[in-house]
Amino acid sequence: MVAEEPNAKECRKCGRDLPRAAFARDRNRRDGLQVHCRECVAEYSAAHYRRHQEAMGKAVRERVDVPEGHKLCRTCGLVKPHAEWHRNATASDGLCTSCKACRSTKGRADHLKRNYGLTEAERDAMIAAQYGLCAICLDAPPVHVDHCHKTGRVRGVLCFNCNSAIGKLRDKPDAARRAAAYLEGNLWKPTLVAPGVYQLPS
Repeated sequence: MVAEEPNAKECRKCGRDLPRAAFARDRNRRDGLQVHCRECVAEYSAAHYRRHQEAMGKAVRERVDVPEGHKLCRTCGLVKPHAEWHRNATASDGLCTSCKACRSTKGRADHLKRNYGLTEAERDAMIAAQYGLCAICLDAPPVHVDHCHKTGRVRGVLCFNCNSAIGKLRDKPDAARRAAAYLEGNLWKPTLVAPGVYQLPS
């Protein structure tokens, strides 16, 4: 078959007349282009890679047809529109390899390990031991890991309000006890027992 267009070239594998841009460069050829189009070369490379991986006993992902404006997430295996991806200027397509949802999930897991030394499974086990409730109010769902800011020891998993409350009380047990007494209607007058040290009435 002879190429009909002056800027077209025939692929020797699929037999199609394609624009010259559909062929990779090959300085050893007279026209400076490979004899097979990029698509055929990619299919051959994929098939060769699959045979090599299978020969080594490794699993190979099934090829997924990705429509224009979409991308396959390597983490969750789902095809999602470009709007579901963060930008990455160093990538060939300008997008990250994992979708926003997967990156967010990984970020939470990394934060948990980095700040509290816990895995998600260990955190979930703590929540289960608390019967799925905040360790303080025993009412709301626990969503915040609480730890001692001095020792770093993890104390439990709290709801937003309780975690915020003990933070505002500056993690001081005496302040929490005075707050409890106050809520129970037991107003107290401070008794100075030492410089900066006050005692609750008995």
